[in-house]
Amino acid sequence: MASADVLIGGQRYTVKGEESEQYIRELAGYIDKKLSDVADSALVMNPLKASILASLSIADELFKLRKEYESLATKIESGTSDLESILE
Repeated sequence: MASADVLIGGQRYTVKGEESEQYIRELAGYIDKKLSDVADSALVMNPLKASILASLSIADELFKLRKEYESLATKIESGTSDLESILE
C-alpha cells in the first residue's frame, strides 16, 4: 500500500491507496487543477461549491469517456464478428 502527502485546494492530505505514490500524486494534481479551474471562473466561491462543481466536471468527463469506450467496444465486437464470418 502506497502513501503520499498531497496538496489539493491549498489543503495538505495524506492519501493511502493500492496504486503507486506517483499515481496518487497524479490524481491529486488533476483534482487540484480542476478545483483551480473552477475557482478561477468565479470571483468569489466557497470551497464546498468549488469542490462540487469540480466533481461534476470530472464526472462529466468520466461519463463521456465511458460512452465513447462502450461505442468503440461495440464497433470492435461487430468488426470481429464480421471478420469471423468472412474467415468461415
